[in-house]
Amino acid sequence: MPRLKPLRIALWLVVCSCAASVEFAAPGGPAYIDPAYIGYDQARPILDAFKQALPPELQSLPAQNAAAAWDQWVAARDRQIRSRLERGDEDSLVNFLLFGTSFTTHKRITLEFLAEVGRKQANAGSAVSPEGADLMATVRARADDLIRGMEAPGQNERLTFARRLLEKKGYSVADQAGRNRAREYLLASFARVLGEQSRYAESLENARKTGNSSEEFAERSRLYRERGLSSDTSLFPHFAIAETLAAMKARGLLGEGRIRRVAIIGPGLDFTDKQDGYDFYPLQTVQPFAVMDSLLRLGLSSPQNLAVTTFDLSPRVNDHLALASGKARRGIGYTIQLPFEAGRGLKQSLADYWSGFGHFIGSQVQPAPVPRSFGETRIRAIRVRPEFVARVNPTDLNIVLQRLQLDPADKFDLIIATNILVYYDTFEQSLALANVASMLKPSGFLLSNNGLTELPSIPMRSVDYQTVVYSDRPGDGDHIVWYQKVAE
Repeated sequence: MPRLKPLRIALWLVVCSCAASVEFAAPGGPAYIDPAYIGYDQARPILDAFKQALPPELQSLPAQNAAAAWDQWVAARDRQIRSRLERGDEDSLVNFLLFGTSFTTHKRITLEFLAEVGRKQANAGSAVSPEGADLMATVRARADDLIRGMEAPGQNERLTFARRLLEKKGYSVADQAGRNRAREYLLASFARVLGEQSRYAESLENARKTGNSSEEFAERSRLYRERGLSSDTSLFPHFAIAETLAAMKARGLLGEGRIRRVAIIGPGLDFTDKQDGYDFYPLQTVQPFAVMDSLLRLGLSSPQNLAVTTFDLSPRVNDHLALASGKARRGIGYTIQLPFEAGRGLKQSLADYWSGFGHFIGSQVQPAPVPRSFGETRIRAIRVRPEFVARVNPTDLNIVLQRLQLDPADKFDLIIATNILVYYDTFEQSLALANVASMLKPSGFLLSNNGLTELPSIPMRSVDYQTVVYSDRPGDGDHIVWYQKVAE
């Protein structure tokens, strides 16, 4: 595989003009019971396959009480995985510090600028380059502005969240001493993230040097296995999924109207957009609606039967979706802001996707104003119609360790997991794949931008992959692998 980086059918409802509010109902579906942990008997073939690479506490399960010991490990591991959400929030806060425009007028610290500083600093040796000094001065100034914003956040939900996160970690912005400590925490977090990014780049470079593209893709697919779980997303993977669905339809793997039930693992919630750091519009989730729009545009689903379930660990994500769904049942739509940065060499196909996004699920509305600091960035806004918003069912589920117990008719036709499984090692990815398989209908598909180990005990096999290029920059794109459930 080449080297690449880390979606107008009108549905009219008859509404009584004198009604004060309208209740929309999602299409019929099962009432989900609480997710169940993967049991020892279900996990045992995976444990056997990874005997030499298991966590220490799993390498010698007691023969007489293995199931109970497994259950204890699973419950403890679930708590550990969920604790990574806070570290992910800290990473989002660093992105907010670097990219945000809602709290400061100082220049944004873009990824391109960081790369340039890195090159200049490498040439400067042990001395601090002028660019490096400028970077640190700008980060300090932005940190001071961010702290001032947290003192009086007003209606800015990102500043409110940032203040709560710092207070949870013991940093107050109520007095000067507390503000000084908070600034040092922000600067230390920035340094930590830079160090982590350097290690990720080194790991990928070492994999690249092997000359084995499959090994490189495998390393990229588990790159963040020790990183905090972040909810930030971008538009690009949704485009990759749309392109993949079109390719699968062209191959005859997906038929007209076949997709009725879809699950999305980790739908995301944009705190600071992962691609460009946008923060000038309200928090939003995009992937559930992007997938709906793509399926309807391709004729793979019908608006009367399509339903989407989201799986996420984050209470923030789940609560956001539940609130949107509740409003939709009262006739209130959901607005999605779609920024697009022109002049970056982005592919025309991606621009076409952006300009056509939402046509099948909503209508265009007035977008948020774009700050001048974003240069050539353009923006569209789509108001998703309530009947589609109401079809999203948020569910708290840890895909590594949990699954829904579903009747055959209630299983999913399609499950999507982009930029999610990269946060886990090969063993836990295999547990996740087993859980996915248990919730898919026969011949159902998982689409993921990760290369996953295919074990004989898990009835999932890769069929093909779609390479989607985003821009003219080297390595800017995704591989979306098509995994299909086979007969057990």
